[in-house]
Amino acid sequence: MLDEEDKPAGGKPKPKNLDAMSVGELKEYVGMLETEIQRVQTEIAKKDASKNAAEALFGKK
Repeated sequence: MLDEEDKPAGGKPKPKNLDAMSVGELKEYVGMLETEIQRVQTEIAKKDASKNAAEALFGKK
């Protein structure tokens, strides 16, 4: 999960300085990003399922 301090007020996280990171740190960072991507994809799936259930019940707008 990305740290809240990595997110500026505008909403998008600041890019990290990759030049200062070792190969091991870069691999760890990629792992963290992949975990965050999976978390976001799970949330999208949950919201899509809720939306689809509501549309099935009340009709699509």
